[in-house]
Amino acid sequence: MATALAYPVSRYRADVPPDLAARDERERLSGPGLKTFFRIMTRWGVRDEDARALLGGVSNGPFYELKRSGARVLDADRLTRVSYIVGIYKALRILHSDAIADQWVRLPNRNPIFGGRTPLDYMMRGGLPAMQTVRRLLDARRAG
Repeated sequence: MATALAYPVSRYRADVPPDLAARDERERLSGPGLKTFFRIMTRWGVRDEDARALLGGVSNGPFYELKRSGARVLDADRLTRVSYIVGIYKALRILHSDAIADQWVRLPNRNPIFGGRTPLDYMMRGGLPAMQTVRRLLDARRAG
């Protein structure tokens, strides 16, 4: 019978991810997440129509309700989208000056991933997988 191997001792401790299936956890994260999302959209100069697409195609009424009050519990998909946007924002702030970081998503990009389009267009068209790709690209650049 094989014995279980022990994990090597290290100082790294992975945080337990939030349980997005639990309503109380989504409720706790939704308000601050939305507030941050809308602040980032303002900093990046993203039109409301494009912000709606980044959130997964929210229609006008619910979008403006979210923007005005933020008092709605988001589903796991939308919270994940918000999380990617926050991570992308943070990575851009680490990699670039504030001015470039705020413009980066709206600038045409020659990286083969984007094919000359803007990262914003890439993320709007590709949804969650595209957001994850952009996040990973920027995180890889940060790690250098």
